[in-house]
Amino acid sequence: MSRAHHRKKAPEQIRRALLDHAAEMAAARGLGNISLAAVARAAGVTKGGLFHHFPTRKNLVEAVCADLVAAMDALIDGHMAAGPRVYGAFTRAYVLATLERPPRGNPWAALSMAALTDPDLRALWARWLEARLARHADTDADPDLEVVRHAADGAWLADLLGTEPKTAARTAALRERLLAPIERKMP
Repeated sequence: MSRAHHRKKAPEQIRRALLDHAAEMAAARGLGNISLAAVARAAGVTKGGLFHHFPTRKNLVEAVCADLVAAMDALIDGHMAAGPRVYGAFTRAYVLATLERPPRGNPWAALSMAALTDPDLRALWARWLEARLARHADTDADPDLEVVRHAADGAWLADLLGTEPKTAARTAALRERLLAPIERKMP
């Protein structure tokens, strides 16, 4: 018998390990190529142990995506906590978080690419963004801010596709240009 059968159970740690290993696999191979057996093996559990936490492959993929969205949420909240709650606060944090996330070789890239073709993943992201925008409508309802957020998404996609070289100087200049409309309208 393997060690997985004899160790003390720690369900939250096991779930976290499964999510982390699935995210690593998604980054390396894409969400569509996550192997349940490989994820279970990497996390040190049986395939049955994986199914205890995620009854289907789809449940695992959705949980990985929800986990990534929660990480983005935390990153944005951190940026928002560091600044004043004024015009464009959410959009400013969104731009900073978007430019901060490394696009290639990480689970964000896998999520982004999968969301282009998977309506469920697209809906997950859309629901998250809609909820955030509703929560910050008092500071971020201006249509000009929507343009800034879409431009940040475009920069993310360009980085993901490698269409332009990503350098610290280019990112800093882009950040400054994207944040300029917010800074101009701040009281």
